Amino acid sequence: MPYRVAMVSEHASPLSALGGVDRGGQNVYVGSLATHLAALGHEVDIFTRREDARLPHEIELAPRVRVIHVPAGPAEALPKEDLLPHMERFASWMIDRMARERRPYDVVHANFWMSALVAFRIKRALRVPYVVTFHALGRVRRQHQGTDDHFPDDRFDIEDQVVADADRIIAECPQDEADLIALYAAQPAKLAMIPGGFDPREFAPESRQLARLTLGLPLEGRLLLSVGRLVPRKGVDTLIRALAIARREHGVDTRLVVVGGPPAGFDDDPEVCRLRAVTASEGVVGAVDFAGPRGREELRHFYNAADIFISVPAYEPFGMTPLEAMACGRPVIGSDVGGIKFTVKERETGFRVPAGDPVALADRIAYLLKHPAMMKQFGDRGAERATQFFTWARVARAVETVYAEVAGDAGMPAASLADLATVDCRFEGALRTLHESQQSLRAGIVRSADAIAGAMLAGGKLLIAGNGGSAADAQHLAAEFVGRFRHPQRRALPAITLGSELASLTAWSNDVGYDDAMARQVEALGRSGDVLLAISTSGTSRNVIHAAEAGRRRGLRIVAMTGSDGGDLGTHADEALVVPSQNTQHIQEVHGVLVHLLAELVEEKVLAREERVAASRERLLLPVLPPAGNGNSHGGSELVSTS
Repeated sequence: MPYRVAMVSEHASPLSALGGVDRGGQNVYVGSLATHLAALGHEVDIFTRREDARLPHEIELAPRVRVIHVPAGPAEALPKEDLLPHMERFASWMIDRMARERRPYDVVHANFWMSALVAFRIKRALRVPYVVTFHALGRVRRQHQGTDDHFPDDRFDIEDQVVADADRIIAECPQDEADLIALYAAQPAKLAMIPGGFDPREFAPESRQLARLTLGLPLEGRLLLSVGRLVPRKGVDTLIRALAIARREHGVDTRLVVVGGPPAGFDDDPEVCRLRAVTASEGVVGAVDFAGPRGREELRHFYNAADIFISVPAYEPFGMTPLEAMACGRPVIGSDVGGIKFTVKERETGFRVPAGDPVALADRIAYLLKHPAMMKQFGDRGAERATQFFTWARVARAVETVYAEVAGDAGMPAASLADLATVDCRFEGALRTLHESQQSLRAGIVRSADAIAGAMLAGGKLLIAGNGGSAADAQHLAAEFVGRFRHPQRRALPAITLGSELASLTAWSNDVGYDDAMARQVEALGRSGDVLLAISTSGTSRNVIHAAEAGRRRGLRIVAMTGSDGGDLGTHADEALVVPSQNTQHIQEVHGVLVHLLAELVEEKVLAREERVAASRERLLLPVLPPAGNGNSHGGSELVSTS
């Protein structure tokens, strides 16, 4: 059922420009999650504090999504550390409004601890259940920032109260989940681990050269990138020092672009001034470009323009920017903290380094820049990981399940979030692999169907070899040809599955060896002009490879269905249909589609050819009518003789 959701985000409006002190990942999270929930059919109202008297009371962000500005405190921007005194007014205004609504809200989703306090008050007054995403925890912040943390100590008691009272709590990464349990005694059963996400329509790989051209950046040379709020804990000073070390001690000629900062008063901002002083002291003023705050529409170009994306905060509850960079196919070097430990896979999508260690960071920068093949591999794997696990569509479906649990929707399956996440992951992986296979295999599929149909029309046959699940695919395809696929009246088409005759298979396997059992059957049954379809998800099945070798010796045309890099089997094939995936499940799923495509195409080609032949024969036997007025008085017809 569609839900009506009151999403509370007291300081982080999705309408705010990003890059300032209080403008970052939470703004993106709230807006993106709301719009993707709306795409699922839900109605979402985002309640955020009015910071400008000129703003309208309500703004439509997207279909079924409104941003509602709450009058709580002066209508001007305030540091979020100063907002707690205004939360009672925020809560009372929302309670009054919600009490007058003709259609009540089904759930409140609070973002940050002060929004959670508002949700706590709403639940007490109106009995509306609430879900909380903290985005950052007070005790974790205090551990890392000490006296630089200016939030009031009341935060700790409020967070304790909310953790105990909330209907569900969304942790954004395993570290967030562990901190909630260890520091707040959160009940594990109340926690749902759902990360932040990205939108593939917003962030995807594109040409590095085109991205640099779009941004007016130099087309040549190596480029490092940092994106995010400019506050001390983000570690941009560590990155600047690492850049200097990499240039000085590793001989790396590279530049750094820093995107972020306040939308107004950028040059006078204390943190910008501090970072510029660091660049001067490190001697890299000419190698660092402070690009200032940029719109979301430009970030995709910045990510794609970079060779390496770097995010090295002292701590990070989740971290949206490393994920967005991965989605753009860029390798990431990040601090070994918080959410970055979850998103960035060490030596798979990038490197992780200790926070605050410019020497270790410089070493990883230099190493990666000197190994471009590794950069490409990390980038490709990062894009695959981001697409597989972190799309906003996937996040929204998981959050929808949490809403169903707290709203008491008996119609929602009682599957655990982990189970639903697995379902989503497998479907999305299969769909992605199918799409990539469509792009890379379409011409090869047609050529393979032409070869099989040509053999059958010339009096030849199809032999099919495979093991395990591939043997099932082989039998499936043979059954479609011998039986029927879409045309019930067509003739049987000759196809034989190797290995299905157990007496011969087991006799040869026992007496000689299994590796040559299918090759022996090819020698017995194969004739020049036949086709052998060899199926192996890995391309390394020895008995299937030996069958292909035997087929080539006897003059058969070899078609291979495989995956990954094609393996040895691909090198023995005249036509290799290699599914572009390392995942055996997804390779098998595409093979199932290929079976049906070959069955359909071959059947259509054979029928079309035979119908043309039949039509030609009929034309040869048509009666020839005499020309008008030729004096022919027989009144009959003559048959055209072909002799």
